[in-house]
Order: sequence, then C-alpha cells, then structure tokens
Amino acid sequence: MMREKLHVHLESSRNRAPLFHLTEEKWAAAAKRHRTLAKNLRVTIGWDGDIIDEALRTADVMINSDPPRENLRERAPRMKWIQTTGAGVDQLFPFDWLPDEIILTNNSGAHGPKAEDSCAMALLMLNSRLPEILTNQRERRWQPIFSTPIKGKTAVVIGFGDLGQAAGRAAKKLGLEVIAVTRSGKAGRPADVSRPVSGIDRVLPKGHFVIVTAPLTAETRGLISRERLALLRPGAGFVNIGRSPVVDYAALTEKLTSGQISGAVLDVFDQEPLPAHSPLWTTPNLVIMPHISCDDPRYIDQLFDTWFANFGRFMNGKPLRSIVDRRLGY
Repeated sequence: MMREKLHVHLESSRNRAPLFHLTEEKWAAAAKRHRTLAKNLRVTIGWDGDIIDEALRTADVMINSDPPRENLRERAPRMKWIQTTGAGVDQLFPFDWLPDEIILTNNSGAHGPKAEDSCAMALLMLNSRLPEILTNQRERRWQPIFSTPIKGKTAVVIGFGDLGQAAGRAAKKLGLEVIAVTRSGKAGRPADVSRPVSGIDRVLPKGHFVIVTAPLTAETRGLISRERLALLRPGAGFVNIGRSPVVDYAALTEKLTSGQISGAVLDVFDQEPLPAHSPLWTTPNLVIMPHISCDDPRYIDQLFDTWFANFGRFMNGKPLRSIVDRRLGY
C-alpha cells in the first residue's frame, strides 16, 4: 500500500532579503539532491500569506520563520513540525501560541563558518583601531594611530553556542586567550576558560575585546548594561553579532564618543534596516554592518540540506536535531 505523501508548506516574505526566500528553484535543487526523501513529500510554496489558510488545512510540516499563531491547532489540524529559517526564535516569544505536540526546530549551526570569518575581521579591525581611523577619514583628519600585535590579548565571548564557538575559533587562530561566559558556566573548546553569567562582572574587565553572541531571552535582555559597559578596560573593542537588546546601545554610543571604548563593530539593531535618523550612523569609532556577518549567500541551500537530514530522522522515528527548548528560548 502506498504511503500518503506528507505535505510540507514553505512560506516566505518578500520584505525579507532574497537570500532568505524559499523559492521553487531552491526547493527543486534541494529535492534533486535528496531524491529518495523528496519522494515522500507534497510541497506548496506561499508568499506573504497568500495561500496560508488553504495550506494549513493539510500541512504536516511548515518551514516558516513567522508562522501564524492565532488558533494554530484549529487552522492546522495535521501540523506536527515547524522549522524556522533562522537560528534565533525571539520573534516568536512567548510560546503560548504553540501546541505542546508541535515540534519547533531552528536553523542553529548554519552561521558558524561565516561568523568565524566576520569575527576574525572585526578583531583585527578593532586591534588596529580601524573604526577610529575611519572616523578620522570622514573628518579629513590625519592622525596616525599605532597598535601592538593582537597575539596574546584576551577576548571575552558572551554566549558560546554556534556563534560564540565561531568567535572563539577566530580568536584562537589570531593567538588570543578566549574566556567564554555561558548560562551554566560550562563551555568546551575552543574556550580556554569558562565562567557563569553570574560572574560576568569579574570577567568583563579582562577583555581586550568583548564579543556578544548570546541569543535574546528574558535572561539576556539588557545583560550588557550601562554599568557593565563601564567595567570594560579602557580602550577595549566591542562586537555584537547576537541580538541588539542584549546591549545598551545608548550607553555604548556614549562610551564610543568619549573613547572609553576604542571601537565597536555592530551587526544587529533594534530596528532593521537601521533608520536614517538613528544616532548610530554618526557615532564615532563605530562600524555598522547591515546584519550580514553570519549569513552565506548559499543560506537556503544549507537550510534545505539540514532540513532534509532532519526529515530523514523524522521518517524513521528518531529524535530531531535543533529542537527549540521553549523554557530556555533557544
């Protein structure tokens, strides 16, 4: 007897960068790479909710970073599994809309290689005081700035998941000591030292560079406060590739302007695109990255390959990888 095909619905928003679009062409290429598994699937592709209500009636699985939350079980009686296109799921908090029996997985692990490159670049930029040099360039000011080699300095990495480990690898390759700050206080390689977040105030002054890679949760929101930024050693460099609400950007702006923090590289912001009126655009000693530090142009290809590997586990009754812990928020 032929097994009924599972219905997977792909949903995209045209407002997002094309890099993240779940297109028919991308799906067809992935299905070709995973022919055996793809034979078990019936696929629908929607844009901006144009067919979402119809698709939900029969969908077993959905790949969608902004799933509909109102009366989801009634609208999607067969739904078993939702996959997000991104790693962060803070946009879906709180999870009271999500039935207990529906599995939620994220795209963790997708950002590591590009994040490692970006962190290496940011660390070298900060060590050479490039943000300050660029500020002087805009102001047509010739002011030589000399810096010591980066080897032997210390990077404090806040959060040590996929992004944090990538930052750690970048730092180690440049010869830095890596101190990881995690919820539990435990971190494996490439950290040299790990400390719990409860001890962050004792760790921050040790960093020549502080790199924020933590996800946004109730516990991390506002973690790097004005008071904690004041703990950084004079002239420290700062990087955020995690989530912007983890850091007090107003306080960071003041410390960049005063020179207490010598330079910063920021990739994430409360509002994206960053509005033209934002004071960050004219903050001295700051390099603004338009949320590109962790994303490879082949992002959706990787997402589909990872999803198909998980789908194979799903078909064989094995536990899925990258399941979001609803209590922790990641």
